[in-house]
Amino acid sequence: MTNPIDAKLTELGLALPDAPAPAANYVPYVQSGNILHVSGQISQGPAGQIKGKLGHNMSAEDGAAAAQACALSLLAQVRAACDGDLTRLVRVIKLTGFVNSTADFTDQPKVINGASDILVEILGDAGRHARSAVSAASLPFGVAVEIEGIFEVR
Repeated sequence: MTNPIDAKLTELGLALPDAPAPAANYVPYVQSGNILHVSGQISQGPAGQIKGKLGHNMSAEDGAAAAQACALSLLAQVRAACDGDLTRLVRVIKLTGFVNSTADFTDQPKVINGASDILVEILGDAGRHARSAVSAASLPFGVAVEIEGIFEVR
């Protein structure tokens, strides 16, 4: 039987990627008790990394799409941490979003809404979370967005 999260993803025409491998000397997630910390997931989709600088060569809408891709990678890491069983996900606790943006760009919250909105759409109230959305002068590999997350799992 399909779990409700997978059913919702299918209904939305979305699929989780394979959990991305770490790009440096760190682990993709750490679980302590029922709290799961997922390392920052960079914006990447089926065509590769989503690169750009908000306020220079990317719009807030483009950035929100990049943030959505980060959210899907976060869920992929949660799925991996839960041995493939997303029904073990209780809720999203907190996201910290980093936006590769110019000094005068001020729509970081609008960009990170791309992640927040899709998590609520997929998970309902369990997707509602605390959040930070901050600017960064640059991000690894020139990507547009990076988001880390804290989750409660069974």
